[in-house]
Amino acid sequence: MTTRLRIAPSPTGLLHIGNARSALFNWLYARHTGGVFIVRIDDTDTARSRPEYEQDALDGFRWLGLDWDEGVGVGGPHGTYRQSDRLDRYRQVAESLLADRKAYWCFCTPEELEERRNQARQEGRPSGYDGRCRTIPSESAAERKAAGEPAVLRLAVPRPGETTFTDVVRGEMRFDHANVDDFVILRSDGSPTYHLASTVDDVDYEITHVARGEDLLSSTPKHILITRAMGAPVPTYAHLPLLFGPDGRKLSKRHGDVSVRAYRDAGILPEAMFNYLALLGWSYGEDVTVFTREEAIARFDLSDVSKNPAVFDPAKLEWMNGVYIRDLSADDFADRSVPFVERAIGRTLTDDEKRVFADVAPLIQERVKNLVEVAPMVTFLFTDEIEYDEKSWRKVLGHETAPGVLAAAIERLEQVDSWDHDTIEAALRGMLDDLEIGARRGLQPIRVAVTGSSVSPPLFESLEALGKERTLRRLRDVAGRLGS
Repeated sequence: MTTRLRIAPSPTGLLHIGNARSALFNWLYARHTGGVFIVRIDDTDTARSRPEYEQDALDGFRWLGLDWDEGVGVGGPHGTYRQSDRLDRYRQVAESLLADRKAYWCFCTPEELEERRNQARQEGRPSGYDGRCRTIPSESAAERKAAGEPAVLRLAVPRPGETTFTDVVRGEMRFDHANVDDFVILRSDGSPTYHLASTVDDVDYEITHVARGEDLLSSTPKHILITRAMGAPVPTYAHLPLLFGPDGRKLSKRHGDVSVRAYRDAGILPEAMFNYLALLGWSYGEDVTVFTREEAIARFDLSDVSKNPAVFDPAKLEWMNGVYIRDLSADDFADRSVPFVERAIGRTLTDDEKRVFADVAPLIQERVKNLVEVAPMVTFLFTDEIEYDEKSWRKVLGHETAPGVLAAAIERLEQVDSWDHDTIEAALRGMLDDLEIGARRGLQPIRVAVTGSSVSPPLFESLEALGKERTLRRLRDVAGRLGS
């Protein structure tokens, strides 16, 4: 049997870290077993679904390297793989279940339902739907519906009974039908609920394994009941552990950014995100935290996923990102960093500027944990409008020795003929000896005056990249402002 797995994002918001982890685990198992990975879009919530959110999800999967074999954008035997294009199919299934007396019309109003729920709570009984309309003869229900009386369609849950299944992650699961009410599968406007649409898709797409978040565990008996009512085989379920923040609470916006795009924009590498997400509920092996996607595919199995909550820690992700950054070739690091530099300066780098950046990029690569940190360290090379860091100006250039240091540096650097970092270093270290001051007090004023900050690539290489004319112009400008 060929394994068939899917991810089904709802385009009602940006791709969440949790959904990306679910997609990754489904993709890994499909690739590990030589199966099929499918991407479908659950967009029955027309009021909240947006094309830009669908695109964000697809872009996020592609960025992570999660290619798919069937689905939106790549095609397959099931049309567009969007639920909004399958409404007729869901109604067809609903009508079939109604005809087979596996579903029935419910005419209870929202007010009646709420009143009965409150009464059940007061009496200590289950507050789910009490099945009142289940006893209405089907002919009478059909006449009332045909006359225009509002009604929803509910699945007739077998009673008494229970739904059992073996969860790959959580083991044997049992749900007594006393705790599963006759749930709605078709709303009064004829639109399908999540339970119906998702299950029909899984049946039609011949999904063999459903790996999804633990928060959907309570929906699983309902989906199994629909699947069996359709006369279809039940897929294998694996409910993935919830994601918590470092504080031990369920991951949410209180912990900061929770979308994949936010981390992508923050300069996280896709390889690092892939690696880190894979560790959220699964372990490659003892004391192994960094591995390739090929190694993950070879090792991954849903049966090895933990049922304990996994902690999403941005600090650990950033640490791992730093490991991956340092492992890039110098050219690859420069190429990936250029868009972040261009975003910071608001324009495209020229070819000459890209060559300058490529020269200094290796000096930065060992110093950053994400690509966003690159731009502030090099923007001084690509603009003449230097914005000076207030703290650096006050602490470094505000010191009483700064004017004298800048004056001496200008004098020394004016005499340099060969503008390379070795010659520049020799000139400025000679200046330190003459002034009898240390490197911190003697070189930091030059760094701040030229770059705008006390944090930059190594000073001598920075001056070489900037060029003699621009270096001296900046030193003279700041010296003038200090009154030296």
